[in-house]
Amino acid sequence: MNQDFFPADTVFSVSQITDLIKEILESSFRSFTIEGEISNWRPSAAGHIYFTLKDNNAQIKAVIFRGTAYKLNFKPKDGDKVRCSGSISVYAPQGNYQIIVSKMELSGSGNILQMLEDRKRKLATEGLFDSERKKNLPLYPQTIGVVTSPTGAAIRDILNVAKRRNPKINITILPALVQGEGAAETIVKMIEIANFYKLCDVLIIGRGGGSLEDLLSFSEENVVRAVAASKIPTISAVGHEIDWAICDYAADKRAPTPSAAAEIAIPVLTDLEQNISACKDELYSCITKKIDNARLLIKSFNPQNMEIQFRNIQTPLLNRYANAKENLIKNLQDKIKDLRNRIQNNVTILENSSPETILKRGYSMVTDENGKIIRNADELTSGNEIIVKPAQGSFRAVVK
Repeated sequence: MNQDFFPADTVFSVSQITDLIKEILESSFRSFTIEGEISNWRPSAAGHIYFTLKDNNAQIKAVIFRGTAYKLNFKPKDGDKVRCSGSISVYAPQGNYQIIVSKMELSGSGNILQMLEDRKRKLATEGLFDSERKKNLPLYPQTIGVVTSPTGAAIRDILNVAKRRNPKINITILPALVQGEGAAETIVKMIEIANFYKLCDVLIIGRGGGSLEDLLSFSEENVVRAVAASKIPTISAVGHEIDWAICDYAADKRAPTPSAAAEIAIPVLTDLEQNISACKDELYSCITKKIDNARLLIKSFNPQNMEIQFRNIQTPLLNRYANAKENLIKNLQDKIKDLRNRIQNNVTILENSSPETILKRGYSMVTDENGKIIRNADELTSGNEIIVKPAQGSFRAVVK
């Protein structure tokens, strides 16, 4: 079907026009080199690698077959800027084309990945990812909030997990755009609504897998800040296990997938019931044991031996009381005896110091006519009249 001109009224079948396009493309691009940024890097189980090469305005699918993949001298990832050599291949059954890469080498860091790294570094310096900010997830939540697309695979996965683990749990869906223009704003709005109205106990924020560009909404600065500011504990569940977004670092918990987020947030109902049953049995056993012990204690206090039991308790107490009484009386008696002795000693001292006692020993007291006691002979002159008082009576004398 290699023709340079076709009449205007020529009608092609789908296979014919596809074969023609295939022949033109494959013959025109047998060997060329293209530079772009890797996106949606997906190794297959067979060893082949499928991905997309893109720049700011366009993208093209590419494949590296297993034999070539083994020869790569580095480990490519989303965001890497690479230079690929290869050829164009058209896959007729699906009507699309792709690059078959025969050689790949690094050509510098991808713009998107560098932008994300710069943003992550900036927010980290503000402390938005600090472990001290992280909140613990509640052990027994009643309501799980989910910020995601209401029609996406993520919400279906979460609902399936919730139904399997705990059908009594409440799921509140907060519908949001998860990619494209305005997605970040709707995600932020749903997080704020959930917090303002306290709609749930745990908030899952995420979506299913996609390319690096598809997940960009969850790395926008306003989304990351809203996740970090949430008073409700948050779980970030963006994409598949190998995917990541900056909100993963701001959330209280990161889950590799939305299904895993549901597994983390929702306790298994049967486990809760078994725990409650075990606690009930343990409580019943403890109460029963205490009742049995009380019965045994009461049983020992029957009318026949009640008095004996009472006496056994009373006698030691009475003995202690009697001993204490005797010790108290003895201590008081000793104290009184000691006080009496001290008083008697003081009386003796006072009596011995009395003037009358001194006079009885043969001493006399001399005074002048006015009653002044004469202590020194120099106080008297010849002719003075004095009064002498011995122990009994008194008499007058004249000094010569």
